[in-house]
Amino acid sequence: MKVGCVREIKNNEFRVGLTPDNVKSYVAAGHQVLIEKGAGLGSGFSDEEYAAAGAELVEGAAGVWKNVEMMVKVKEPLEEEWPLFHDGLILFTYLHLAADKEQMDALLAGKVKGVAYETLIEKDGSIPLLVPMSQIAGRLSIQEGAKYLEKRFGGEGILLAGVPGTPKGNVVILGGGTVGANACRAAVGIGANVTIIDINLKRLEHLDEIYGARIQTLVSNDANIEKAVKDADLVIGSVLIPGGTTPKLFKRKYLKEMRPGAVFVDVAIDQGGCGESSHVTSHDDPVYIEEGVVHYCVGNMPGAVPRTSTIALTNATLRYGLQIAEKGLEGACRANPVLYSGVNTYDGKLTCRNVADAFEGYVYTDPADLF
Repeated sequence: MKVGCVREIKNNEFRVGLTPDNVKSYVAAGHQVLIEKGAGLGSGFSDEEYAAAGAELVEGAAGVWKNVEMMVKVKEPLEEEWPLFHDGLILFTYLHLAADKEQMDALLAGKVKGVAYETLIEKDGSIPLLVPMSQIAGRLSIQEGAKYLEKRFGGEGILLAGVPGTPKGNVVILGGGTVGANACRAAVGIGANVTIIDINLKRLEHLDEIYGARIQTLVSNDANIEKAVKDADLVIGSVLIPGGTTPKLFKRKYLKEMRPGAVFVDVAIDQGGCGESSHVTSHDDPVYIEEGVVHYCVGNMPGAVPRTSTIALTNATLRYGLQIAEKGLEGACRANPVLYSGVNTYDGKLTCRNVADAFEGYVYTDPADLF
């Protein structure tokens, strides 16, 4: 199979879909790999490294798109890339379609076989292609939140860890999944007061067993969330429904009750966000202030640490990509039915139930019924 990778064009997105080591693996398996020149520079991978690994370097993204059967990316294709779609193209990347109707329509119109990292669910219920970025985003959420608590950014001007004789900062984490657990780890590590809220009692029990008296666990409901955020210096939104629209747990009315200069980091913004007051921001202009609360809603948080993020992501995606390249999407899904869960669009049909449920007038088709 001809496999391609292009430079990401999303604002301040420096990750890349394939590393030179990945290229070696594809080439060793008998595949041809086309890499846009300069695609890996943001993550510290040179064109020379790709060439040495066996890739064919191509000038410009268009030359890659039109000549490959499978495109491996990191982020969803932007509008300027949509005209480069062609029938039968396999697109293997993060898509987040429940928050992006226009992209979804473009993929359907282009009859693209869209395989989304964020909806591929293993037999044990894990989401292996989302986990590494969720780990990074969770830890980054505390790092970024602590930064924007600084007075010069509109924050309260407090240090989350405090020092002897001063109060520690209060961190509230909405959601105890991979993002929330990693945010909890980072917040506990710096010595903040941490409250984590989740609907899953078993998850809360697991976190309580790990951290004991160092954290407060609460069951997720409106009353508990409202009480917790009133005294919060930093709120982390880390709720996820794979492929679906995120529930708005962080209500707009809470803002007036919170401390002026408190910070809300909405890690769920890729899926629409879990805050009623959230809207997507970029690394160029990451925050805005509403009702005195600083909002950080960057849609590609792990892009801030591209070297770590690229290696972590491609460690997870490579084995699935090789399966698709070896057998084609259809054969790979039949050989490993787990891959069906990643198929969001196929030949003009919407094949992810959670995405279909996010919009009116769209019909879900089970991909297993198509091939």
